Amino acid sequence: MVRNLGAVYGPLAWWSDDPELVIIGAMLTQQTRWEHVEHALDKLGAAGLLSLATLARADRVVLEQAVYSTGFYRVKARRLKALAGHMIDRYGGVNGMRRCPTEDLRADLLSCEGVGTETADSILCYGFGRCTFVIDAYTTRICSCAGVRQKGARLKCLFEEVLPASVAAYQDTHAHMVEFGKENCQRQRCEQCWIRNLNG
Repeated sequence: MVRNLGAVYGPLAWWSDDPELVIIGAMLTQQTRWEHVEHALDKLGAAGLLSLATLARADRVVLEQAVYSTGFYRVKARRLKALAGHMIDRYGGVNGMRRCPTEDLRADLLSCEGVGTETADSILCYGFGRCTFVIDAYTTRICSCAGVRQKGARLKCLFEEVLPASVAAYQDTHAHMVEFGKENCQRQRCEQCWIRNLNG
């Protein structure tokens, strides 16, 4: 399945390599589409709020207005501001975060309100180039259709056992899953899905 998806989609420049943009994007993309996040990022950029330092100091109302398009804007603004403040206070910003071991940084991210495993692993994998695989709803669904019944942490471990220990492999494989999911699962094209036949 992984090889087949790789053959279909190839290498994908799927997310910015700027850690601060990844952190912001990962928080805002929860329960919304990426197009809405892009609109919010444009608004944040226009307001000068695309760094942890500026987010930590941001006016609440201005921040809420900037992220309005992503839905749950009050909650997201509060959580984003709190996360930014925590990372500035604890690490001094992204350079300090880069020096933190992966498991320690992951545990710290997960201790923050609104940061679940998908968000934490997205930040680590895409923002900081760490070999930690991202499990999301598309990945779980696609694997289930292929006959792979593990979920959550067990599915994450399975991918990390099978894939080369390469950030590019982790990023591309996750991106392939999401792209396939958007094209097929989101549009309910189950009858046309070749992955369903892999476990036959």
